[in-house]
Amino acid sequence: MTESTQQWTPAEQTGQPTGAAGVPPRWAPWYGISFPKAIARFFAKYATFSGRASRSEFWWWFLANTIVTGALVTIGAVIRLTTLNARTVDYYGTAYQVVDPVPPIFWVVLVLLVLWGLATLVPSLALGWRRVHDANLSGALWIIALFIGVAGVVFGLLPSNPQGARYDRPETSR
Repeated sequence: MTESTQQWTPAEQTGQPTGAAGVPPRWAPWYGISFPKAIARFFAKYATFSGRASRSEFWWWFLANTIVTGALVTIGAVIRLTTLNARTVDYYGTAYQVVDPVPPIFWVVLVLLVLWGLATLVPSLALGWRRVHDANLSGALWIIALFIGVAGVVFGLLPSNPQGARYDRPETSR
């Protein structure tokens, strides 16, 4: 097999940096990371736009964010739909549609949803930026995903490229 046709997979990369207990340092991508470790790493690298993120780091976060957001939206929708009470009132010959006010618990769920979105906005952007780096592309391309949602999926599916290591910023020892 020639070098140009040889397939490269991150797990087979011999030069992948590892730290204590075989765990890659924070600045390096972690290929094959588990779900709980990916979530912890997501928050540990809150606003880190340098370096790379593996597909598993990206997709585990995508799953976690979808679950939390979906749960909050579902809870809010159930609360609103089960407490929705509309009726028609005749007021001096004119019919009016009257809807009961939204219960306070709905607003609590809505605030939680907004807080979740705000708390995860910057780290989600940083993760996408690093994911694009892992495919050896400029992180600025991730901005496209803000306007064209399917672009984020495409970037998440791109294979890792060893030349993406040029975006790594190894931490220097002090």
